Amino acid sequence: KVLFGGAMHRSRARDGAETEPVISRSRGSTEPAIISSDAMAVATNPISVPKGLKRSPKQAALNWAALLFVIINSSWLVYHFQFERLPRPLTAAQAGKRGFSELRAIEHVKALTKFGPHPVGSEALDHAVKYVLSEAQRIEAAAHWDVEVEVDYFHSKPGANSLKKGLFSGRTLAYSNLKHVVMRVTPKYTTDAENNAVLVSSHIDTVFSTEGAGDCSSCVAVMLELARGLSHWAHGFKHAVIFLFNTGEEEGLDGAHSFITQHPWTSTIRTVVDVEAMGIGGKSSLFQGGRDPWIVEAFAHVAKYPSAQIVSQDIFHSGAIKSATDFQVYKEVAGLSGLDFAYMDFSSVYHTKNDKLDLLKPGSLQHLGDNMLALLLEVLTSPHLPNLKAHNDEGHSEEQQIVYFDVVGKYMVMYSQKFANMLYNSIMLQSLLIWSASLVHGGIPAVICLSLACFSILITWILSLSFSALVALCLPHLCSSPFPYIANPRLLVGLFGAPALLGALFGHHMGYITLQNYLLQLELKKNGLSGEKDVSETQLDRIKWEAQRWLFKAGFVQWLLILALGMWFKAGSSFIAFIWLVSPTVAYGLMEATLSPMRPPKELKTSSFIVGHITPIVISAGILLRLMGTLVAILVRFDRNPGKTPEWFGSLIIAVLIAVIVCVVLVYLLPYAHCSGGLKWIIMGTSMLFLLTLSGVVLEIFPTFTKDIGRALNVVHVVETPSQGENHSQSESYISISSLTPGKLTKEMKYLNDENFICERGKPIDFVTYSVDYGCVSSVDISNGWSERDQPVIQVQSDNVVEGQRETVLFLDTKISIRWTMKINSVQIKGFKLEMAIAG
Repeated sequence: KVLFGGAMHRSRARDGAETEPVISRSRGSTEPAIISSDAMAVATNPISVPKGLKRSPKQAALNWAALLFVIINSSWLVYHFQFERLPRPLTAAQAGKRGFSELRAIEHVKALTKFGPHPVGSEALDHAVKYVLSEAQRIEAAAHWDVEVEVDYFHSKPGANSLKKGLFSGRTLAYSNLKHVVMRVTPKYTTDAENNAVLVSSHIDTVFSTEGAGDCSSCVAVMLELARGLSHWAHGFKHAVIFLFNTGEEEGLDGAHSFITQHPWTSTIRTVVDVEAMGIGGKSSLFQGGRDPWIVEAFAHVAKYPSAQIVSQDIFHSGAIKSATDFQVYKEVAGLSGLDFAYMDFSSVYHTKNDKLDLLKPGSLQHLGDNMLALLLEVLTSPHLPNLKAHNDEGHSEEQQIVYFDVVGKYMVMYSQKFANMLYNSIMLQSLLIWSASLVHGGIPAVICLSLACFSILITWILSLSFSALVALCLPHLCSSPFPYIANPRLLVGLFGAPALLGALFGHHMGYITLQNYLLQLELKKNGLSGEKDVSETQLDRIKWEAQRWLFKAGFVQWLLILALGMWFKAGSSFIAFIWLVSPTVAYGLMEATLSPMRPPKELKTSSFIVGHITPIVISAGILLRLMGTLVAILVRFDRNPGKTPEWFGSLIIAVLIAVIVCVVLVYLLPYAHCSGGLKWIIMGTSMLFLLTLSGVVLEIFPTFTKDIGRALNVVHVVETPSQGENHSQSESYISISSLTPGKLTKEMKYLNDENFICERGKPIDFVTYSVDYGCVSSVDISNGWSERDQPVIQVQSDNVVEGQRETVLFLDTKISIRWTMKINSVQIKGFKLEMAIAG
C-alpha cells in the first residue's frame, strides 16, 4: 500500500524482442520509479491490455452514467420505503376496542376542519374545544370499569411566557383566558399510579389562515383515539397517562406554558411525548428527544414502524429551521425530558390555507397511532417510571446523549454518544496510522501524490459550489419567480445538480491531469526517456490507473475530515460520515488493493464501487432526500420580513447544499469518469440536462405554484393611529399585501388591477414583530368594515421621577383586538412590569 524506490530493467521475450521498460524494486536503489499506492512492488513482466477489450469513450461514459443512474434510483427507492410507505388504515372492527383505528380517528379530523380556521380568540376555536371536550367525556363514560378517566376543562389565569432559547428568545409572551381540555387515565386499584404520569400533548388551535388538518387536527385526532383505546387497557397499568389538548401554541407556545405552570397535575409528570406537525401527513418522525436515553430506548424497542432521525434534531437545534414546539416549554420551563414527533410531508402547505384534509395521506394516522400505542403500553406497564428531568447541557454526560436513526423504516439503531466517540476515534486513529505508515514507507513521491489528489478534491469543491451558486444568482433574472422549483422539487436535479456535477467533473479532471503528469514525469526521469512518445501504451495505462486510484483514496481523506468536524461540533449526525468512510474503504481493501508484489496497478472495478456504496445509500440516502425536500418546502415562508432577504438567497442555500451533496456522495464515483476518455461524453450529457431543465423553467413549462402548493401572502388592513393629543381624524388606513415567498408580486397584482395597488421597495411598514420592505399598498374603498372606536388606545397614566429614576405608567386598552404586540426599547428602558386585567 505504499510507494517505493525501484530500478528499471529490460527483459527479452523468448523470440528475442525487447519488451517495454518495467519497474521492480532493487535492493540498492533509493530513488523512486513507478508509483504504486497499493503494491509493495510491481511485476517485472508487463501486462498489456488487448485493444479489443478496451472500452470506447462512449461505452465508458455509458458505464459511468449507469452507475450514477443506479445511485439516484436506489436513493429514491430507499426514500420511498423509509418515508413514503405507510401502513394500511384499520377499520374499527379490525382494530378492536383496544386497538388504534385510523378510520375512527379520521372522523375527528373531519369534524375539527369543518370549523374552518380556529385561532386563539375566535368563536371557531370555542367550537373546536367544545368538540374535543365532548369526545373526552364520551371516552370517560365508556371506559373500562377498573379504569378511572378524569376530564378537566381548564381555564388558565393570565400569565407571561419568557423563553431563553429558540424562536421566541428575547420576547415576553403574555396570555389570558386560554382554555384546555385535560384528560387523565389511571388504573383504579394501582397504588400511587396517579403520582407518576406520562404527558401526551398537542394543540387544538390553528393559525388564522387555515383549517389545520395537518397542524394539528391530525395530532388531536390521534390523541383522542389513543385515549379511547387506553381507557380499555389502563386497568393493567402501573402509571397514569395525561392527555393535554391545549390552545395557544400558535401564539408562542402559551398553551403549554399556562398548563405546565398552573395545573395541579403537572407535579406528577415524569416524562412527555409531544405530537406536532410541520406539514400534513406522511410518517410522523421522532425529530427531537431529551438527553435521557430511557424513553428513546423504549421507543426503539417497541415501535412498529420506527421513524427517527437525529439528523433532524441536529438541524432543528442549530436554528436553521425557524420553528418551535411545545416540547421546548416542557424541557426549558418544567425540566422534563421525552420525545417530540412531527408530521413533515407537504411542508410547503404548513401554516397556509392549503393545510387541508384532502392532502392527508391514508395511513398517516395509523402510522403515528400504532407507534404511540406501542410506546405508551411499554412505558405505562413498566414497573418503574424514571423521573426524566432534563439536566443543563453543561451537566450532561456523553453516556446520556443518544445517537439514533432508523433503517428504511424497519429497524431503529441507537447507541450512546460515549460509544460513538470511542468508535469514531478508533476508526480515525487507525486511518491516520495506516496513512502515516504508507506515506513514510513511500517517501516524498507518496506525499506528493496524496497532496495532489487532495488538491483535486479542493478544486472539485470550489468549482462545484461556484457553478451551482452562479445558477442560483441568475435565476431571479431569468424566471418570474426566484424559486421556480417549489412545486416540482425534482427540477433541482437538472437545475442545480447538473451544474454542481459539471463543476465537480471539471475540478476533478484538473486534479487528475496534474497527478497524471506528475506520475509521467517521474517515470520519464527515472527511465531517462525524452517524452511521452517513448512510453509504451501499457505504461501510460498504468499511470492513468494509478492516478485514478489516488483520487479514489482521496475520498477517504475527505470523509475522514468530515467525521473529525462532526466530532468537533458534537453532532449526532456524524454516523453518516462514519458509514461513508468505513464501507467504501473496506470494499476497496478487499477488492482493489494490489497487495502482491507481482501485481501492477489495475483499473478500478465497478463491483467494488457498488459493494462499497450499498450500506451508505441504505442508511443515508433517504435522510438526504428528506432534508432537501423539507428545505425546499420551507422556501414558501422563507422571507419572514418581506423584502429584506435578497431574492436569490434561498436558491443559493439550496444550490450550495446540493453542491455539497454532489461533492461528498459522488467523491468515489468521480474517478471512474476518467476511464477510457469518456469524460467529454459525460460532460455533454450533463450539460444537455442542465440546458433542458433551465429552458423548461424559463419558459414556465413547469408551473411554480399549483392549487395545492401556493405562494404565502399576508393581506393586512392597517390603521395607523396618531399619538395622544393629535387629531384622531388623521388616522391613516390602507391595505398592505406582502409575501413570505420571495419575489415580485407582479403576477398577483394583475388580478387586482381595479384596486390601484402600488408595489414598491424602500418604504418599510413596521408591524412590530416583523417589517415589510417590499409590498403593495392600496387605499381604495377601505372605509367599510371597521370603526375607529375599536382601535386599541395607549395612554400615559403617570410619568414621574422617583429617586432619580423616571417611572412611566402606560394604559393599553386593547378594545376588541385578540392579539396585540408591544415592542420595548431595552436600551433606554431598564425594566418593566406588566399587569393584565380582563374587562367584565
